[in-house]
Amino acid sequence: MTATEDFLAIARERGFIHQVTDAEALSARLRAGPVAGYIGFDATADSLHVGSLVQIMLLRLMQRTGHKPVVLMGGGTTKVGDPSFRDEARPLLTDAQIEVNKAGILRAFRSFLHFGEGPSDAIMLDNAEWLDRLEYVPFLRDIGRHFSVNRMLSMDSVKLRLEREQNLSFLEFNYMLLQSYDFLELSRRHGVALQAGGSDQWGNIIMGADLVRRVDGKEAFGVTTPLITTASGAKMGKTASGAVWLNADRFAPYDYWQFWRNTEDADVGRFLGLFTDLPMPEVARLGALAGAEINEAKKILATEATALLHGREAAGTAAETARRAFEQGEAAETLPSHDAALPAPVVDLLVAAGFCASKGEARRLIAQGGIRLNDAAVGDAAQLLTAGDLRDGAAKLSLGRKRHLLVRQAP
Repeated sequence: MTATEDFLAIARERGFIHQVTDAEALSARLRAGPVAGYIGFDATADSLHVGSLVQIMLLRLMQRTGHKPVVLMGGGTTKVGDPSFRDEARPLLTDAQIEVNKAGILRAFRSFLHFGEGPSDAIMLDNAEWLDRLEYVPFLRDIGRHFSVNRMLSMDSVKLRLEREQNLSFLEFNYMLLQSYDFLELSRRHGVALQAGGSDQWGNIIMGADLVRRVDGKEAFGVTTPLITTASGAKMGKTASGAVWLNADRFAPYDYWQFWRNTEDADVGRFLGLFTDLPMPEVARLGALAGAEINEAKKILATEATALLHGREAAGTAAETARRAFEQGEAAETLPSHDAALPAPVVDLLVAAGFCASKGEARRLIAQGGIRLNDAAVGDAAQLLTAGDLRDGAAKLSLGRKRHLLVRQAP
């Protein structure tokens, strides 16, 4: 069995697959040799965040199994704005802003993919190359005639906005035509046969694959990944203090390590499969750990995920910094400690430890983002500190950057 035969099965085993347009036919195409597959990323900011990481890791897996990943920057579609599952239109950006954002996004991709001219080397393209040159009437005549407005109105990305009686501009309504046209152009220019994306892109993906088949009679496939949420239902990539950006100037490597270290117990195995390169037997072993042992699995997750993005040295430094902060205290100073019967409200612990004069003050500090538990912002005044928060027997409560408290389970 060649490496190129493994992609779909490995992707499914690791948790990447939500929908496939024609799994049997795609598997046959993958077995026939390297396949070029793409994912599009609009340049709406100068960095992607963790919410895009599952797509990046899927491209990485494609390359690792002998296929060719194509990163498509939406220099053209960013000027339109994807309406998928949004309540309102995105702000329109200038060409100069888009160029700055594209440069920032490329930095993160270089950590995950090898770019070059080889059969499985990644390439980065920009759809502005063809979209900016389109002539309106020829586009409507040659491409628009393949799209049914009835079908477009049935797509969730459009239907939900209309059902809520929220404005959907004609500009946004055209987005799915442009994304479909991207697939056609990539098929013609680079032999791309596969488009992947998040589950919210399913409608756009199947319409693109259909356009390729209708116009050129070529095989075209689509794959979507599941929406990644935490076990508690929170959206992946968001914290109480904001987005978890991939670029170090937006989110420091230490904070990135801490983000993964704070993974909920129930998510550890799933996230190891998605966001690291560890072999699945090791993922299964670590994901099955329980009690205090799961904390070791979280450290491995944090270190492996950070190493992929920021390098092994930065990951090791972050892990060591965290160890010193808990075992020795920052700057090798002993941190004050407090014994408590757990679970206990964070608000009560702040008052009992003398960090706050009253529960009202503690709630205000939490609302302002000034309280952190294990280096993650406490976003809810009703949050409890539980035994699951203990690391090596203690949890760290912080007020600002300089005041810290180790909370231990009362004997």
